[in-house]
Amino acid sequence: MNEPSKLNTLRLTIAFTVVVLLFLGLIGRLFYIQVLNDDVYKKMAINQQTRDIELPAQRGAIYDRNMMKLAFSVKTFTIYGRPTEIANAFKDDVRSAKVHEVAEKVATVLEGDEDEVYDLLTSEKAIVKIEKWVSKDKADLISKGGYAGIWAVEDNKRVYPYNNLASHVLGFTTVDNKGISGIEYSMNDKLEGEPGLMVVKTDVNGRELSSEEGKYYEPTNGLSVVLTIDEVIQHFTEKALDKALEQHNALKVMAIVMDPQTGEILAMASKPDYNLNAPWDLTDLYGEDFDTLPDEEKTKLWNKIWRNPIVSDTYEPGSTAKLITTSAGLEDNVVTPNSQFECKGYVQVYDRKIRCWVYPGNHGKENLVEGLENSCNPVFIEIIQRLGAQAYFKYFESFGLTEKTGIKLPAESKSLYLTADKIRPVELATMSIGHGFSVTPLQMITAASAIGNKGKLMEPHIVKALVDDNGNVVESFEPNVVRQVISENTANEMLLMMESVVENGSGKKAYIPGIRIGGKTGTSEKIVAGDYSKDLAIASFYGIAPLEDPKIAVLVIVDEPDDTNFGSVVAAPVAREIMEDSLRYLGVTPDIQINKNSVRVPNLVGKTLGSAKKILKAINITYTVQPADMEDDSRMIIKQYPVEGEMINTGGMVILNLE
Repeated sequence: MNEPSKLNTLRLTIAFTVVVLLFLGLIGRLFYIQVLNDDVYKKMAINQQTRDIELPAQRGAIYDRNMMKLAFSVKTFTIYGRPTEIANAFKDDVRSAKVHEVAEKVATVLEGDEDEVYDLLTSEKAIVKIEKWVSKDKADLISKGGYAGIWAVEDNKRVYPYNNLASHVLGFTTVDNKGISGIEYSMNDKLEGEPGLMVVKTDVNGRELSSEEGKYYEPTNGLSVVLTIDEVIQHFTEKALDKALEQHNALKVMAIVMDPQTGEILAMASKPDYNLNAPWDLTDLYGEDFDTLPDEEKTKLWNKIWRNPIVSDTYEPGSTAKLITTSAGLEDNVVTPNSQFECKGYVQVYDRKIRCWVYPGNHGKENLVEGLENSCNPVFIEIIQRLGAQAYFKYFESFGLTEKTGIKLPAESKSLYLTADKIRPVELATMSIGHGFSVTPLQMITAASAIGNKGKLMEPHIVKALVDDNGNVVESFEPNVVRQVISENTANEMLLMMESVVENGSGKKAYIPGIRIGGKTGTSEKIVAGDYSKDLAIASFYGIAPLEDPKIAVLVIVDEPDDTNFGSVVAAPVAREIMEDSLRYLGVTPDIQINKNSVRVPNLVGKTLGSAKKILKAINITYTVQPADMEDDSRMIIKQYPVEGEMINTGGMVILNLE
């Protein structure tokens, strides 16, 4: 036998070496895939062999305090598509035409655009969402159509049965049921629950294998939120605000109704508002041109209207803050209800002349009760001067005006104020009358309501409980006393003085015959370009009733009324309407049915001031004029408040606008 030549031996050696190296490379590659990157390729295999379908959890409902549904979710369906499965269902030569045919049929059922559906069915995504919130009838038609790679999955759609009601409180959700504002946002982690998952086995083309058993992971439904809001009182409040917004052509109007003994919010509203079922459509507010606005401009308007100004905006409270000044003065014993004062129409503080609202007139000699009735600025400036900055700030802080309330609503703002070490005499004087600092409306009603709760400051809260699908309480939120800010004796003295404000002073338009009501009016000039405006103001009124056992406290704010800026004229009647309806609903009825001391306001427009004086004197009605420095009997009256025909208590005031 011949020996192999050296050349053949070399060739065999090389061939063997190559084969060995190839096998070593293959073994190395298998080791890399099966050992080093085992997890990666397992996931790739699972992705190719299975189809994951997320099963949305049922979002919890939002109830009022009496378990009336304010927001809930209804069952709908979402239509999904798997482009690779659809493509593999047809041969190459007819694929495009067949997919067009499927797109046409699906679009017909869904009443959608065929081209848009086709673009989705031919995209490079693994799974596409064709249509959301589809009815069961349409979902059944899709399922029965037998379209490869297209299926329906249960979904939820958020519904708000009262449209605009409590829109700033409730907020709304995105199309994916994520809270975007209000309670929907702040309580989202409790409401949304945990989605489930359905895992389906598929073949290499993505088609479901009916013989293979998949896995099903049950979704966990979200908890429902029970609010302290009373849907009936909320309706009363919004009805009154709608009327005020139109009557005074205001920039906005706001109101809060609180139970002063528990801190529970019974109603919270701001107008204008928006439809929770169509929050992106603001054409009713801004006209048909809204749709043509640039996205940046739309975003500004959306944020403006969705924002809850009661929690997120601050304002100078004006004379309603005199309740804090008076309470501090009584509690620190620097004044009593019978303390005597004299109003010259102004107070000189260093180089600043701070006027009383009746300037160039004056209130003359008056005691503290009369000073509160008249809302006389010099009285409260003197009180705070007797207290001093350190003592006053102690009460300012104790009443909760330096801290957020912690209410379960998003975007709560901080108050703006000077600390005690930075308050100079002029700033101290202006703080006494509600200027020089800004608080949220929620902070203001919370502070004032401590007076109606025997001096105890309550934490305001709007969430009462969390409940499960069966109505079982999972977590409850009880009233919480923050601190005792004034004594019960001081609180009782304050309530009597506030009652006098409504019966005899600037709060007469909040008077309800037969029900004991306490209150305080407020007017504050708005700051424009760093200075106080002479034309733009905020009118407000705080009221509490019935005084023998307070059930409700109401704060009404009218921002930029275009007729008159007095809280006594603009805000007090709104508060009266809210209180009258709400108290009747709560079972608080007047001791008497009619007020025999009321008179009907005559028509004074077109008459001279001299003639109007005689008419008003004959029916025992007082008056004030605007502008205050233009009083002249020969001037013509061009506008009056109250208007002709409105009932007013004898001794009440009519505001006359002169030409």
